[in-house]
Amino acid sequence: MKKVLIAYDSRTGNTQKMAEFVAEGVRMGGNEADLKKISELKKADTLKGYDAYVLGCPTYHRDMTGGMKTFLFLMEKAELEGKVGGAFGSYTHSGDAPGIIYDTMEYVFKMKMSDLGSFNLKEALVADNEGLRACQDYGKGINEKLAK
Repeated sequence: MKKVLIAYDSRTGNTQKMAEFVAEGVRMGGNEADLKKISELKKADTLKGYDAYVLGCPTYHRDMTGGMKTFLFLMEKAELEGKVGGAFGSYTHSGDAPGIIYDTMEYVFKMKMSDLGSFNLKEALVADNEGLRACQDYGKGINEKLAK
């Protein structure tokens, strides 16, 4: 069984709901999902011991939240090269944050990123069954990457 950290920032609760369903998708594949708010993770040592890292962040003003920016600096200290990664988030109009996070994980941290790319879900679809199934599918995609 592999261990996956799903760390997220959420302002309205939508990205948190997504994180819960991504975690469910990971668990459906037989892996362990550890769901945490980024504000709970304050030291690089708390990031050790995971096989995959999936970050969730909403998009505000075409960017990620300030908390996620700070968290990425913390992640950089954790030496995650070669680990599996993914990024997701909710948005209302642009959806840029998950792509920026995904690129940072791939090109700066040198992680092996999900073949599904970054995952965006419009806020209006977060409560929809189809949207939540898509979140589960993203978690299943992390499992597939871990199996390679």
